[in-house]
Amino acid sequence: MRENMQDLLGKRLIQEGIITQEQLDEALRHRDLKKGDKGLLGRILVRLEYCTEEDVARIVAERAGVQFLSLQSYPLDAAAMLTVSPEAARRYRALPLAFTPDGRLLVAMQQPLDILALDDLRVLTGYNIQAVVVTDSELDAAIKNYSQSSLNVEHARDDRPAAETDDAATVTAEEGTERPAVQLANVILTQAVTQKVSDVHIEVYEKTLRVRFRIDGVLHDVMSPPRQLHGSLVSRFKIMAKMNIAERRVPQDGRMSVKIEGKTVDVRVASLPASFGERLTLRLLERTERTITLEELGVAPNILAAYKKLVSLPYGFIPVTGPTGSGKSTTLYASLGAVDRTAKNVITVEDPVEYRMEGINQVQINPKAGLTFASGLRSILRGDPDIVMVGEIRDRETARIAIEAALTGHMVFTTLHTNDAAGAISRLTEMGVEPYLTASSVVGIMAQRLARLLCQQCKEPYLITREMAEAIAGFPVNQQEDTVKLHRPKNGGCMRCSGTGYSGRIGIYELLVVTEEIQRLALEQKSSSEIQRMAVAQGMQTMRQDGLMKAKQGFTSIEEVLRVIV
Repeated sequence: MRENMQDLLGKRLIQEGIITQEQLDEALRHRDLKKGDKGLLGRILVRLEYCTEEDVARIVAERAGVQFLSLQSYPLDAAAMLTVSPEAARRYRALPLAFTPDGRLLVAMQQPLDILALDDLRVLTGYNIQAVVVTDSELDAAIKNYSQSSLNVEHARDDRPAAETDDAATVTAEEGTERPAVQLANVILTQAVTQKVSDVHIEVYEKTLRVRFRIDGVLHDVMSPPRQLHGSLVSRFKIMAKMNIAERRVPQDGRMSVKIEGKTVDVRVASLPASFGERLTLRLLERTERTITLEELGVAPNILAAYKKLVSLPYGFIPVTGPTGSGKSTTLYASLGAVDRTAKNVITVEDPVEYRMEGINQVQINPKAGLTFASGLRSILRGDPDIVMVGEIRDRETARIAIEAALTGHMVFTTLHTNDAAGAISRLTEMGVEPYLTASSVVGIMAQRLARLLCQQCKEPYLITREMAEAIAGFPVNQQEDTVKLHRPKNGGCMRCSGTGYSGRIGIYELLVVTEEIQRLALEQKSSSEIQRMAVAQGMQTMRQDGLMKAKQGFTSIEEVLRVIV
């Protein structure tokens, strides 16, 4: 069958004008001399660069009467993959992809007419098999990833003090409830780390179980395991995070550290009782030896220069504002990385300590023990600090202490939840801080958002007219250009961006430097819109302007900028 199929493959490639008879004869000589990959004609033709893997796979699928798929744009169902072991997947060179609506198992195969393999897979899985063809490289990579994900999740040794690790996981990947749940948990964690996921959502409904990944700030459906796996999967993660598996009526929090493909990842796990059972949210934080710098954040040169001047001041109050998940903490850590940690005493109070930095004293709040932001900040100020970083201003007491610390000769960094830089001044007033204290202490405010970066491998350029550009409020238009070149995500994306058209994120910023005029408006308790207008009149570049400039430079798309900035 193999010889007949391969002879038909060569003839069909010639008929379609993809290869010549001379190229086929050369490939057959290589096959007969066993110089190719196990004598397979298709692989030899690809290795000799006479055709592509897609050409071969498409012809094989056509001759076998099955569908040809690309795994770049086809979501893999972890529950389907778990119907065969990694060993069986390697042995039969076959990987289950999903369940079909009529209850069959969709399996990617190299040889879709291998009757013995099809029969064995039907017996192993208990499902009727619907074979499809994918390229050899995609199949090899998918089987390799599946094999690794079932083996390489291990508990990472945590070198934090015992007081910090009482709630941390101390189990290995082999412990837990049922083996399918252990494998599924490992697949989820490995896939999440590989795809640089920030959050994993495991949600249960009346008849379905859904797993979603937040990638570059956007949620994506990635798998729908069988509903009956919900209980054991939740228990598996709760055991790893040292949570109480018997308690399902109240929310719980836990954490664990796992090591995947040489990367140590801290995972915070939160459970929440819902209508049809517990849902889990996993926040992934990869440990890194190096903190990102201000230059790497994507801050525009003019904003970066002004912000560095503020950071180098001997005292003052600098809040970084934005919604949850906008990268505020990363900006704060980059700011701390820009100060002289040898000549200055730097202390932080955080919840939780997300990144560990050399040369900085970091304090984790513990409300159960009475260590809150306010009490921790009071204690810090007795420790002779030069620079203080408060993870978040949540109440009037913390805000008042932080402001007073800035007025008494300390540089204070913190975060606030406001829509723009000007809103931070009004927000402090609403929290009960007297306007004269705000006006005297705040030296600058950074507001930010995170926009998805266009995939640099597959982004598509296009042109718009100058009139169209001018119709977009805030777009930087050069009067000398009749057309403006922009970029957009390619429909269907590529393998590098997992078919989304985006890969990574870039910051969009605005920096409000507090001048005498801004101080006067703060004292008079003017609205944030009035403060914004004054700052713009004094040369402030708004987030919208910064985002549109980044779109014009090809970093992101117009649609993405308008998605994250109202």
